[in-house]
Amino acid sequence: MKAKAKLIAVTVSLSVACVFAEDWPQYFGPKRDSTSTEKGLLRTWPKEGPKVLWTAPVGIGYGSPAISGGRVYLLDRDDKVGDTLRCLDLSNGKELWNFGYVAPGKFHHPGSRTTPTVDGNHVYTNGPLGDLYCINTSTHKPVWHKNIWTDFGGGSDIFVFPTRGQRPAGRPAGPPPAGGAPTGGPPPFGGITPANELPTWGTTQNPFIYRNLLIVASQTSQAGVVAYDKLTGELKWKSAVVSGRAGYVTPSIVKVGGNDHLVMIMASIGMGRNTKGGSVIGLDPLSGRVLWTYTGWQCHLPVAHAVDAGEGRMLITGGYDSAGTVLIKVQRKEDGSYEVTELFKNANFGAHTQPPILFKDHFYAQCTTNYRNDGLVCMGMDGTVKWKTGEEPLFNKGGSILAEGLLLSTDGNKTLYLIEPDSSGFKPLASAELLEQGENWAPLALVNGRLLIRDQKNLKCVEVAQHSR
Repeated sequence: MKAKAKLIAVTVSLSVACVFAEDWPQYFGPKRDSTSTEKGLLRTWPKEGPKVLWTAPVGIGYGSPAISGGRVYLLDRDDKVGDTLRCLDLSNGKELWNFGYVAPGKFHHPGSRTTPTVDGNHVYTNGPLGDLYCINTSTHKPVWHKNIWTDFGGGSDIFVFPTRGQRPAGRPAGPPPAGGAPTGGPPPFGGITPANELPTWGTTQNPFIYRNLLIVASQTSQAGVVAYDKLTGELKWKSAVVSGRAGYVTPSIVKVGGNDHLVMIMASIGMGRNTKGGSVIGLDPLSGRVLWTYTGWQCHLPVAHAVDAGEGRMLITGGYDSAGTVLIKVQRKEDGSYEVTELFKNANFGAHTQPPILFKDHFYAQCTTNYRNDGLVCMGMDGTVKWKTGEEPLFNKGGSILAEGLLLSTDGNKTLYLIEPDSSGFKPLASAELLEQGENWAPLALVNGRLLIRDQKNLKCVEVAQHSR
């Protein structure tokens, strides 16, 4: 009986461990919505802030880590050399292995851009010059390699000078040095570069796994969105070229009538009153067939992906051109086609880089943009802004994760906040300065009570729950 009791206890213990050890295998987490099933979050922090368990040096940039099986994957970059996928031990931050390739090129806001995607024993990465790799996590070698820009007719950019190949012999395996400041090239607004040039900030596609497919938005003159066999790299489909130009949005899945629609937001052409040509497109994720198109919202530099708001509704938001936000609803008609209904627009709610988080019928987003300093903002499902922090405190492009009814948010600069999301007002529970001052705009990752945050020099692992050791 004692042995049986011990077996039951071990089984229960393992079950509990599996509950709070959910992986964070891709951009914005398991469901790509910045939410976590974590339990046991600390609701108060010591005066000095939550404990930093380890710190690992990384290159400059904005790419966030993915976590799977106790391993941390980060696509690092040195603009003078190329991209490096680093694999770290989640328990101590030590680098276990890396894979790099030569792809030099300077960008406005240099450094990394995207989050790896882990699926089984493969990790997928996309670099700013369009290099899409599938890498075996056991052999640490590439299984296949494509270029989502040049393979589909994308032109070369006068600002980026790519030279491809494996890392030269003797290149150090450690973290790359910080890239140099950009010089020359087009103005820092990707929406006004010529049609076939690489976007000013590079390709920012976060690889998206859907069943047996690896999906990215090529956005060239020959293909809108493309899908590969995730194991072989065989091209399975490419969508028609759709209205708009290359922007910075990664496709997302939204449920419409119980079916999955792959939603892509295309950048408009021009700026201000002259902006036009942008679109939101719904695709069949298995074939790339265009199901519906909406052109009532324009933004020449969209970044945040569409947010599934339930019941066929989706929130589209951007921080440029004072584009603001629109909530649309897609429904299937009797003839099998789809119609799009615009539910509301609000020019006073516009997430710049990261999509809003939906909690209890309210959207929370950092709405400091090129045009306004609204900080953290709460908006209801009807489009009414309930409150905003403004500049006290200022939230500017930082990352956020919703877990156990709490928001863990960086402010885009030095500070990590613990916030109780409440439509009645801003309710911070704790805060701590953990990062070096700078453009700390990377998304966050959370696994087993360990929160991973980065600045322009280091990746840090912070203890935010009771069970993280």
